Amino acid sequence: MLDLNDSSQLLRLLAEPTRLRLLLLLGHEPLSVAELTSVTQLTQSRISSHLARLREAGLVVDGGLGGGNRYTVDATRWPRDLRPLWGLLSERIDDAQLAQDRERATEIVRRRTVRGGWAESVAGRMERQYSPGRTWEAVSRSMIELLDLGNVLDVGSGDGVLAELLSPRARRFTCLDLSAAVIDAARHRLADRPNVGFEVGDMHALPWPDDVFDQVFMLHALSYSARPATALGEGARVLRPGGRLVVATIAQHEHEATVAAYDHVNLGFTPAQISGWLEQAGLTVRDCAARSRERQPPYFRLITASADKS
Repeated sequence: MLDLNDSSQLLRLLAEPTRLRLLLLLGHEPLSVAELTSVTQLTQSRISSHLARLREAGLVVDGGLGGGNRYTVDATRWPRDLRPLWGLLSERIDDAQLAQDRERATEIVRRRTVRGGWAESVAGRMERQYSPGRTWEAVSRSMIELLDLGNVLDVGSGDGVLAELLSPRARRFTCLDLSAAVIDAARHRLADRPNVGFEVGDMHALPWPDDVFDQVFMLHALSYSARPATALGEGARVLRPGGRLVVATIAQHEHEATVAAYDHVNLGFTPAQISGWLEQAGLTVRDCAARSRERQPPYFRLITASADKS
């Protein structure tokens, strides 16, 4: 365990903005002093001085990594009590200066790669790097072409964004929302889609008989439900045997003031709650977990779940 003196020294070390900037940058890319100078536009002497302090504290290491004495962060070498600190710093700090530093560092790495091209220079962290045309949106739109959705219900559809994306892959796509105003906006957005229908209604009492839809989506709808088990039960009821219910919702959090501005009526859920309610509705849960985390404060986590009706 860290004592008071060690903790105070560590906090003083990281309280200096340039040292923290260098630490986070080296956690992104191993870089030499010269490369750090190029990225940050700071003097070499200043960078060397800060690196010496960080190395003395064991927060950065240096070694001959492929033709240069490059510094890096290897948190596995940190004292066990310090490792949670690196997770906090690397995951929670989101800053324009750091983003610019990382972009410059990526370009330097690309230029210094002697063997191979861009792909080799970012191997192992490709999903975090920009490449023209290689975006998550492009990947998602490509994968959508694999779908054959049949008869779809989008619960809490809003103004039809999901329908705009998926309706070409559905036989019939129905948007349902409690707000007449947003359904009118959806009608306007999707006026050229003859296979899209619209309904003003309550997710807790869906206006259809049993066994109607092949797919039911509840994406972000449960944030507006004070009775989520009832809403999921209704989604299961209107599914045909063999159909699937897909859920996306915010994981349990403590940011009441933030979500109040968006009219949320709860503070999220746990995967165990969602899974339990799906099973209670008679569905077979295929998957239910918190898998993604937003990149801006307060860093909401998102639960995704899918369940089938037998």
